[in-house]
Amino acid sequence: MTSVSKRLLFGTAGIPQSTSTTSTLAGIKQITQLKLDCLEVEFVRGVKMGNDTGQKIREAAKTYNISLSAHAPYYVNLNSNERGKRLSSQERLLTSARMAKKCGAKSLVFHPGYYGSSGPEETHKTIKEGLKEIVSILRSEMNPVILRPETMGKRSQFGSLEEILILCREVDGMLPCVDFSHIHAREGKVNSYIEFNRVLKKIEKKLGKETIRNMHIHISGVEYNSKGELKHLNLKDSDFRFENWIQALTDIGAEGMVICESPNLEQDAKMLKVLYRSYVFKT
Repeated sequence: MTSVSKRLLFGTAGIPQSTSTTSTLAGIKQITQLKLDCLEVEFVRGVKMGNDTGQKIREAAKTYNISLSAHAPYYVNLNSNERGKRLSSQERLLTSARMAKKCGAKSLVFHPGYYGSSGPEETHKTIKEGLKEIVSILRSEMNPVILRPETMGKRSQFGSLEEILILCREVDGMLPCVDFSHIHAREGKVNSYIEFNRVLKKIEKKLGKETIRNMHIHISGVEYNSKGELKHLNLKDSDFRFENWIQALTDIGAEGMVICESPNLEQDAKMLKVLYRSYVFKT
């Protein structure tokens, strides 16, 4: 049996709510106290830390053996009608990736953009071209951070599972951030063991088995309507069948990071870790 430590790691999107002070350094220490494994550093309102802080975060994560990822600002839109906004979005991603490297984060999650007045094919082309430029710059800088476009929950956003997988196939060095709650909200389905397994098998088929061994996952409960995601919920207050989801991840041998975005953050993260370990130790 594969060691649990080499399989799925569980943590929070940002600083745990029980942290005494609102700093990422304190958050890393609190993740350890909570017996969780990882943390996603949130740059969602912009990169507001300096290089010295980034280095301290790297050292703390290494000391406490906590895996880190990062999330780029929400206001990235690589398909904006305005060229200036597209260039600003590229710069935000570059700035985020550079700070993620300084912090020791292995991945940078981001929202690719909106369709706007463009069709899906044109949107895909514009976003892909922008990302190829970003990846080229990061490679020239020897930046190893993996860019991870996220599956999105609103139908107005570029980011269906299929779109994200195709994008990752066409831009070398990128891997997906698979938000199962977003997929569920966007499709109004994908909420059973069979459907979760189908998603994982599709990822494996499109991007290879190694992707299943290096996943970055977002999870929470979700409220939604015909247009997709409305807001995050705690898992037990939602219709998301998280026990079936954990079983599907366990059965396929998924490895990587699971970042909880529920309003109660660490409570759901801890519940999922306990549930996951109960399934792993059954096998």
